[in-house]
Amino acid sequence: MRASTAGSVDGSTAFFRADGEHLVPLRRARSGWGGSDGPDQIRGTAVSAILARAAERAADELEHPAWFRPVRWTLDLFRPAAMAPVTTTAAVVRSGRRLRLVDATLDQDGRAVARASLLLLATGGPRAGTTWTAPLPSTPEPPPADLVPDPAEPTLYRSDGCWSADRRLHANAARKATWFPVAPIVEGEEPTGLAHVAAVADAANLTSSWGTLGVEYINADLTLTLTRVPDRGAGVGHHAESRVEDDGIAWGTTTVFDEHGTLGSVVVSTLANGERAVTV
Repeated sequence: MRASTAGSVDGSTAFFRADGEHLVPLRRARSGWGGSDGPDQIRGTAVSAILARAAERAADELEHPAWFRPVRWTLDLFRPAAMAPVTTTAAVVRSGRRLRLVDATLDQDGRAVARASLLLLATGGPRAGTTWTAPLPSTPEPPPADLVPDPAEPTLYRSDGCWSADRRLHANAARKATWFPVAPIVEGEEPTGLAHVAAVADAANLTSSWGTLGVEYINADLTLTLTRVPDRGAGVGHHAESRVEDDGIAWGTTTVFDEHGTLGSVVVSTLANGERAVTV
């Protein structure tokens, strides 16, 4: 048994509410950078989630969507998105026999604030030989089913010990893991497996950059690679694999896993942002 799904698909735990063509950010979409005195902006998790929703919808409108599997999600966070209505657009760049590519953009006040791309490949291709494969990295077991997180902020944490919902227990320099039960992205909608794993891909920075004084590096991008998509309604975890920093720039990588094992990885490029660190 694994950690249970937190919350219900309603406005109390969603990132956005749909209002015609606009998406209105709700309380849970607010960024934690700088605490109560920080910028009034949308967190990267919500940006990634809503763009993945748009890209996946565009891909699903193509012929035979079940033949293709999402394998890479790339997000560029090049402008802060204010806590104000946004719109998303998605365009099919390529729709071939074995490869499909969809671009998505988040717009606010008439200008783009983030962009993303979704790469899908056809499954079931021919193969006959044997190829070397690296051993899979070790990952922690998902949290136990009886550990129920707060529906309003359902993340669970692990650092050199047991899973817990209390961030204060993990303000250390130990290797981190995080777990994210499914929470709604848009009020009244159940998120797909792709939308959920794309949303929490932004948490690779939390998992890899969280130290004794909180998260002092902010990510400008993320690249998620997948061999499979988690089941709809299933939780997803991150496990820190590596991190290198020099002169205020760092990159971090995490292994992405679910209750069935490893399913992908995330790499993030980050900038020092210690004066507005996300703290416990």
